[in-house]
Amino acid sequence: MNNNFAHCQRCFYSIDHPLGLIIDDEGICSGCRIHEEKDEIDWNQKWNSLKNIVKRYKSKSKKNYDCIIPVSGANDSYFIVHQVKNKLGLNPLLVSYNKYYNTPLGIRNLANLRIKFGCDILIQNVDPNKVKKITRTTLREFGSIYWHCIAGQTAFPVQTAVRYKIPLIIWGAHQGLEQVGMYSHDHQVEMSRRYRKDHDLMGQEADDLLYLFDTLTENDIWQYRYPDDYEINKLGIRGIYLGNFIRWDPKAQHEEMIKLFDYKTSMFNRTIDCYDHVDCFNYMFLHDLLKFHKHGYSKITDHVSREIRHKRLDRQTGLKLIKYHEAQPVKYIDKFCEWINIDNSGLEFIIKNSNNLNYSNDKSKSSKYTKSRNKSGIKFFANADLSNNEDEKYITVGKGYP
Repeated sequence: MNNNFAHCQRCFYSIDHPLGLIIDDEGICSGCRIHEEKDEIDWNQKWNSLKNIVKRYKSKSKKNYDCIIPVSGANDSYFIVHQVKNKLGLNPLLVSYNKYYNTPLGIRNLANLRIKFGCDILIQNVDPNKVKKITRTTLREFGSIYWHCIAGQTAFPVQTAVRYKIPLIIWGAHQGLEQVGMYSHDHQVEMSRRYRKDHDLMGQEADDLLYLFDTLTENDIWQYRYPDDYEINKLGIRGIYLGNFIRWDPKAQHEEMIKLFDYKTSMFNRTIDCYDHVDCFNYMFLHDLLKFHKHGYSKITDHVSREIRHKRLDRQTGLKLIKYHEAQPVKYIDKFCEWINIDNSGLEFIIKNSNNLNYSNDKSKSSKYTKSRNKSGIKFFANADLSNNEDEKYITVGKGYP
């Protein structure tokens, strides 16, 4: 590691990245270095090793599912199901956690996913009063409106694996590998309780919330518990990442899914990518704003850094894009305040209190590029809007799934 560099000289990540990274003597971060593996790996060999792994999990009696796939109405869900069902020939059970910030477009995508692939799906609808109670707490204490989403999205698939005795869970890409090079592709790292707590949940498991905040009770948090190690080990449950076996490229993958399976997308004003998180009214807006206040960067930096690594974008153009999109207004705040029953001034107070002083005085965040949108030359294809031609309101119950 070279302490002379605070920021990667290729992408826009810094040594302050919340997942942690290192920068070498050439000023290149570990995330960029691990990304270079993508051009060196024999992906046919990786795919064959994946086929050897999954074949032992095929149900011989045909009376159970072969694996579990966590899905939503966005992200890489279509691509993962396509690889698992159509390419590997497995019979998956799809599972989805209801985040309650659902867009009509996301509901449509999730219904279309089940229909196009002919899969069974389980949806977890936690009592919305409990979800709101947890969210008020995590917003106040962590500056997070997404703790319950991540906790639910990572616990429910494992709970389902235990309940139905389905030992294989197939996830998409490992965030720590893709963003900061926490692991090599050759490590074939798998889903773990430790990574989930330390990085996904900001160090706070469901039970930790009880000890920190007396406003929450056992009845509020039990559905967010990760199964204990005894249950996991007894059934041999494991969670593998497709990103270890497939050359992961979210832009190319989404565009293939648009063509093959009619995946719907939507333009966002705070980033160039219109494929990720179209199922949520908050992820690219209020959640993104909170991320900026806490960590000094927002989702546009993730997307620009990814596109630079895939050699579709140069660094100078990437900087212009970051400056422009970071300055764009945050939409749908009123919807969140109404849903959680707080006023806007209270939310503004919490946002100000979540400011990380290491970034709040960073004068580089103001730029002439905030005045005009830069033409990057990269094309993303938006074919819908978040409301899907319906009312712009949260779809909060499971009735939207045909």
